[in-house]
Amino acid sequence: MVISIKTKLGALVVGAVLLTSCLALVAIRTSTEFRYITIFAMIATLLITQFVAQSLTAPLDEMNTVAGSISRGDFSRRVRGADRRDELGDLALTINRMADDLEAVERHRKELVANVSHELRTPIAALRAVLENVVDGVSAADPETMRTALKQTERLGRLVETLLDLSRLDNGVVALRTRRFEVWPYLSGVLREANLAASQRGLTTSSGLHNRTDVHLHLDVSPPELTAHADAERLHQVMANLIDNAVKHSPPHGRVTVRARRGPFPESLEVEVEDEGPGIPEAERHKVFERFNRGTVRAQHGPGSDGGTGLGLAIARWAVDLHGGHIGVAESSRGCRIRLTLPGSLPVRD
Repeated sequence: MVISIKTKLGALVVGAVLLTSCLALVAIRTSTEFRYITIFAMIATLLITQFVAQSLTAPLDEMNTVAGSISRGDFSRRVRGADRRDELGDLALTINRMADDLEAVERHRKELVANVSHELRTPIAALRAVLENVVDGVSAADPETMRTALKQTERLGRLVETLLDLSRLDNGVVALRTRRFEVWPYLSGVLREANLAASQRGLTTSSGLHNRTDVHLHLDVSPPELTAHADAERLHQVMANLIDNAVKHSPPHGRVTVRARRGPFPESLEVEVEDEGPGIPEAERHKVFERFNRGTVRAQHGPGSDGGTGLGLAIARWAVDLHGGHIGVAESSRGCRIRLTLPGSLPVRD
C-alpha cells in the first residue's frame, strides 16, 4: 500500500488536533489546570512533528549527498530507502537507477577508449616499423614492403570509418531513406560486389576484409519477385558485414548461403546468412553483437583474415535497430546462422 507524503502530513495535523482535544477533555473531567494540559500538548505535538519531519528530511539530505557525489563523478554511492512506499521511495529509486545508468556509461566509455587505443596501436606500430626499416635502409621500398604498409593503412581507415558510424549511432544523427526494391537483384549485387572486392584484394593486398576466393556464395530468394521496404544503403552495410564475417569463418572451399524470405507481416523481410564454420557457442551468442567482441572460438578466422576490429556485427545490429527490426543468432546444425528481420512498416522516429 502506497502512503503519500500528503497523507502523512494530513495525518500529523489530524493527530495533533485529536491529541489536543483529548487532553482538553481530560482536563475538564479531572479539573486539571489548562496550562499544564497546554504545555503537555505542545511538547507531545512537537515530538511527533520532529519525528515525522526527521523521517521526511533525512532521506532528502542523503539524496542531496548522493547527488553531489554523482555530480563529481563518483557513481558508486546509492540512496537507501528505495523500498519506501511513498514519493521519497520513488525518488530514491529514480536516483539509484540514474546512478546505475551513469556508471554503465562511464564503464563503457573507459572500455571504448581502451579498446580503440589497442586497435589503433597495432596497425600504427606495424606501419611505423615498416617505414623505419625503409628509412634506415634495412629493407627496400619494393612493392611487397609497400603492400604491407598499405595493409596497415587500410586497417586504420576501416577502424576510423566504423568509429564514425558508432559516433553517428550514439548521437542519433542517422536518418533512414527508405524505398521499395526487389530483393533478388539487390542481394545479387551485394554478393557480386563481395566476390569482386575479394578478388581485387587477393591481387593487391591482404587487407582486414576477407580475401577468400575459395568460398562459394549462394543466394536463395523465394519467391523470386520478393520485394522489401528499407534503407538500401544501411541494409547493404548489414549484408556486407554479415557476408564478410561468414566468409572469414568458413573452412577452405566452404559455402555461404544468403537466404531471403517474406517475413510475418506484409512487406516485411527475413534474411539469413549461414556459413559452414565452427559456429558460435550458445553461451557467447548474446555477446557477438557487442562492440569489439571477437569471440573465443579456436581457429575462428579463415585463412587471410586478421580478425577485423570486432565492430562489424555491432554496426549491423545498429542498422537493423534503426529499421525497428531484429537480428540474432539462430539455431543451426552446422556453422553459424545469423537471422535478421525487417518490419513491413517502419517506426516513426522523432
